[in-house]
Amino acid sequence: MAEEQCVFVVDDDADVRDSLRVLLEASGFTVRVFTSAIHFLADSGPKNGCLIADIRMPDMSGLELQEEIVRRQIQLPVIVMTGHGDVPLAVRAMKAGAVDFLEKPFDDNLMLASVRRGLEAGSRAAGRAAEVEAAKNLLAALTPREHNVLDKLVKGRSNKIAAYELGISPRTVEIHRAHIMDKMNASSLSDLVRTVLAVGQNTSAS
Repeated sequence: MAEEQCVFVVDDDADVRDSLRVLLEASGFTVRVFTSAIHFLADSGPKNGCLIADIRMPDMSGLELQEEIVRRQIQLPVIVMTGHGDVPLAVRAMKAGAVDFLEKPFDDNLMLASVRRGLEAGSRAAGRAAEVEAAKNLLAALTPREHNVLDKLVKGRSNKIAAYELGISPRTVEIHRAHIMDKMNASSLSDLVRTVLAVGQNTSAS
């Protein structure tokens, strides 16, 4: 069962935290608030949904928090809130991958629309992460020789050419190919290629 999506709010201003909680919960969102980026990062709970962070906070700014999330490979879309004159910082955040930025005082409807976009992006990211994990598990079940054969297959080699390059018989390649298809729950070569691409393996011809 998928984890429930949550909107994480990180801001050192209590009034902003409270107003965002009221707005978001009234619109049906699950909300968790944090007084600082440090407290958010120290929290061990699941990070599924999206994050709203103030761009300027003591100890760690919203931009630094975003960079740390990327470094830790946390799949969490970020929305940054900016004060007057902080738009250049917000642009930096967008270039670093933030899905949106809103200027304070923010418009409620714009905030809700931004959160919905963030949660949609979060769902897509979670789906990709699950796909990558599943692909890694499938590939881990292959033997070293099967990995060699798979590499040739996704590079477009025929059974005959793959056999020649690997120094084995075409019949052996066919047997390995059948085992690979079975282990990876693949019904076609395109299924194999899709799985390999999901984990970012090199499939370019050589």
